[in-house]
Amino acid sequence: MNHATFPFSAVVGQHAMKSALLAVSVDPSIGGVLIRGEKGTAKSTIVRAFRELLPSLSVVRGCPYHCPPDAPAGLCPECSGGTQPIATEIPVPLVELPLGATEDRLVGTLDVEAALSSGVRKFDAGLLAAANRGILYVDEVNLLEDHLVDLLLDSAASGVNTVEREGISLRHPARFILLGTMNPEEGELRPQFLDRFGLCVTVTGLREPTNRMEVIRRRAAYESDPEGFGLNWREEEARIRSTIVNARTRVSGILVPEEMLRLAVEISSGAGVIGHRADLALVKCARAFAALLEQPSVTADHLYEAARFVLPHRFEGRLLRSPEEAAAEIEQLIDRLRGVDLREADETTIPGDRRATDDDFSEEALEAMQIPGGAAAGSILFPILKKKSSPTMTIPRSAAP
Repeated sequence: MNHATFPFSAVVGQHAMKSALLAVSVDPSIGGVLIRGEKGTAKSTIVRAFRELLPSLSVVRGCPYHCPPDAPAGLCPECSGGTQPIATEIPVPLVELPLGATEDRLVGTLDVEAALSSGVRKFDAGLLAAANRGILYVDEVNLLEDHLVDLLLDSAASGVNTVEREGISLRHPARFILLGTMNPEEGELRPQFLDRFGLCVTVTGLREPTNRMEVIRRRAAYESDPEGFGLNWREEEARIRSTIVNARTRVSGILVPEEMLRLAVEISSGAGVIGHRADLALVKCARAFAALLEQPSVTADHLYEAARFVLPHRFEGRLLRSPEEAAAEIEQLIDRLRGVDLREADETTIPGDRRATDDDFSEEALEAMQIPGGAAAGSILFPILKKKSSPTMTIPRSAAP
């Protein structure tokens, strides 16, 4: 059985979905991504492809929690015994949480075999441990049982899994990128779980005939020769991976001017958002976008683009709005704030802040912005990272990834 993964960059279109995943790859503390959409829109495909873009992890050999050997303060009890940890490299863990999983399987439990054979109480780590420093993926997340949702909420919020059961008292790190996919036709997500996702993207099937034809071509090529198809996209995948690595090194140094903090608050307030998670996610997402675009500071355009991902699932009266209605109101809010910014820009100059201009982007990026649907969330960020063609095949510009 061939396990070659369909390449991330080979997925036609779906720029918003790609952009959101790139943002959390740079700063996982944004809080994960919820991908809502119709059946057959590459949701699961792109999540699995995303894992292949991430650089490998340096971990303590044999540690079930993937502890980093170069960060003693973050080691689990098993790795902090005083001996020098042995480092090894592993791919980023991608743990899929099945809908029928039990609580024991999620949080871990007593290793019964060890207890019976040796009489020693030993912890059998669960899926939360396996996902530490990696990705926890829940397909059809809206159908997950409530008690599992509660456990996920606790771990996602604290970054720690606390186990108190069967005579075991243990805490271990559980920091992961939470990715959820769902079809809204099968039911909505509980509001308290929905708010835990930093970003939300609604995806639809491609409408342009040329794009749909390209989907068929690429899928047929992949199914006939998965390994060969992956080789055709290897250069593009490596370039995006390099972009992620470089952005991670820059993101902590991205400047966030005071005026941009004020704008982030105005965006959240204008949307009637409850609490402060949206404010934090706006700034973190905008900072990740700036790092990916190799720009030194957060600008208004970064925040406006981030708002299209941060606000849809938090908008006031969200349950009474369709995704299209929420998106339209977000655009109205952005247009209103842009008007305020333009008037104030004539009177004051904000040190360290400027709006993005055509000079900030390459000719290739500017061409990419002209594709149909260019006003959609994420349509500006991801095409900047694309190429016009792969090493061995010509791709119509309207169908370029």
